[in-house]
Amino acid sequence: MVILCGMIFAAKAEPVLTEEELDFAQIALGIDRVQPPYLKGDYVIFTQEYDSRFVGIAFDFEKFNTIHPFQSRKMHDADGNETGAVYFFVLRLPKSVQEFNYRIVVDGLWTTDPLNKSKSFSREANLTLSHFDASRFIPPVTEKQQEGYVRFIYRGKSGQRIRLGGSFTNWDSWIYQLKEVSPGLYQLDLPLPPGTYEYAYFVGTTSFIDESNPQRCYTAEGKKASRLVVN
Repeated sequence: MVILCGMIFAAKAEPVLTEEELDFAQIALGIDRVQPPYLKGDYVIFTQEYDSRFVGIAFDFEKFNTIHPFQSRKMHDADGNETGAVYFFVLRLPKSVQEFNYRIVVDGLWTTDPLNKSKSFSREANLTLSHFDASRFIPPVTEKQQEGYVRFIYRGKSGQRIRLGGSFTNWDSWIYQLKEVSPGLYQLDLPLPPGTYEYAYFVGTTSFIDESNPQRCYTAEGKKASRLVVN
């Protein structure tokens, strides 16, 4: 599928993996042993011994309402002979989660994670839970904020004049200018109703895409622009 600003053209193509699917595949290939849970970017990787029929995991930020099943990974030597196997689960962390508690279920029995020494006692549930510190730096990106605002983000050299233009300004780039809120970090909060928008940043007469937003499109003039869907 080819996206031009305001127009979509269908094209025959092979299925393309999403960025998250590619991350998952790369992480899964790197799992070769049982070890305590660890943080890798915005993912937490859990492993368990491959000596049961079912292993699942539930999290406090989901109120323990969902049991996520572990998957199995079997390792082989150069001759194709199986050398071992582990259960694993890869968690994509919500942006707001910097730490969490969780429980493991093995063949129907709930327990703390035997590979994680960090525990937390829940007075509400009267249970000891496994705890994980997921604190990490989360770079700001262009995204919808509360009360119908979109926060546009640009990171670059300090002291620039970064303007914003798009379909919501009829591509007039002289209406809105981003403010430098810290050295090299510019932002602008703009009220936008639900819809699909195309936009770009401008310095002088030069336009360029928003690197914090992976969605792309092309203008009628063939210039690359950013695409934003506001729900």
